[in-house]
Amino acid sequence: MTNIDSDKSREWAAGAYALLKKRQEEQKQELQKQEEQKQELQKQDFFNSPSKEIISRPVDKTDETELGEFDDNFTWSAMVLAAQGKKINQISIDEIDWLTKLRRGLEETRKGFVTELLDKLGDDPLTPESLDDLETLLIRADVGIDSTDKVISSLRKKLNEEVVGGEAGIKFLKKQLKLIIDEPIKKSGTNILVPQKGKLNVWLLVGVNGVGKTTTLGKLAYLSARSNYKTLIAAADTFRAAAVEQLKVWGDRSNVDVISNQSKNADPAAVVFDAINSAKKRNIDLLLVDTAGRLQTKNNLMDELAKIKKIIDKKVPDAIVESLLVLDASQGQNGLKQAKSFAKSANLSGAIITKLDGTSRGGVSLAVSEEVNLPIRFIGAGEGIKDLRPFNSYEFVEAMLADQ
Repeated sequence: MTNIDSDKSREWAAGAYALLKKRQEEQKQELQKQEEQKQELQKQDFFNSPSKEIISRPVDKTDETELGEFDDNFTWSAMVLAAQGKKINQISIDEIDWLTKLRRGLEETRKGFVTELLDKLGDDPLTPESLDDLETLLIRADVGIDSTDKVISSLRKKLNEEVVGGEAGIKFLKKQLKLIIDEPIKKSGTNILVPQKGKLNVWLLVGVNGVGKTTTLGKLAYLSARSNYKTLIAAADTFRAAAVEQLKVWGDRSNVDVISNQSKNADPAAVVFDAINSAKKRNIDLLLVDTAGRLQTKNNLMDELAKIKKIIDKKVPDAIVESLLVLDASQGQNGLKQAKSFAKSANLSGAIITKLDGTSRGGVSLAVSEEVNLPIRFIGAGEGIKDLRPFNSYEFVEAMLADQ
């Protein structure tokens, strides 16, 4: 569980569950009532219509999330929210669902790290030997050399000052990991990345092919549109034929338009040019740009990004531009190498970590924060359209080090 009194945690969570259950039933009843009213109106229209033909459209249930079982996952998720100051009546099914997915997604990382760590520590005080074991486990989880050194050094210093029990050691470890992740976020001056109203925000998604860049952009479009930002997509990855079609599918699901060029190997900068014109006419809040993941050489890729940025600077000099690197968590140290390479050439402002579910290398997020100094902005833990969320370091560390 989290670092709060667990004696009443299940009772507290049970109260939250009962409230959510009641709220869900009330929503279902309201939807059923609306559907009945709609059907009644359709009957009246049918009898009054000369053509006697009424087309019934299916209800879009994308936004609906069902409340799961009242189990350890729910209890843990509820208490993570409570630890951040949420009241029972402020908790949503969506939040519980996401935290459950995050915890499950980091299960492989946790199995190879936390389970073994807890077995080694138990209730005994930390020793120099147990720190050596912890160091090995951190590196194995792809936390990175620099991050591991920082954590172990802090623990050794604390161990020299006082006796540290197993539970206190885990609590201190969580604090150190969170400090590492939070540092570049604090330096950026922006805790949560959201589009700024009143200006055009342009988010360039960069990264090599295969990391989930196009899919991530589609999920970002859904998240943005659902948060009531006027959103537009520019399909500038013109060198991968499937990318444009893939984005159109995501655009349809999110009710977000896609600006594209069907010509083979069309100029990506030209697509961005057209998208900016369209964004200005429509008073768009957020323009999401899918960039090419792999050209003939690395230089070509960086030149293409530079060309796109020149277009943006020329057309909308006051636009707020973010360059977000998409990384596949399952690639571990290879993903870290990609981050370092792009950071040198692409003027990155943040990272999006995808495919956290099912990998034992979730610790790479810490390496990206420490060694590349990139603030993590979003994380993905699932294939669904809602399985991408703004990054929360507290929730991430708690999920990574969950003791159940």
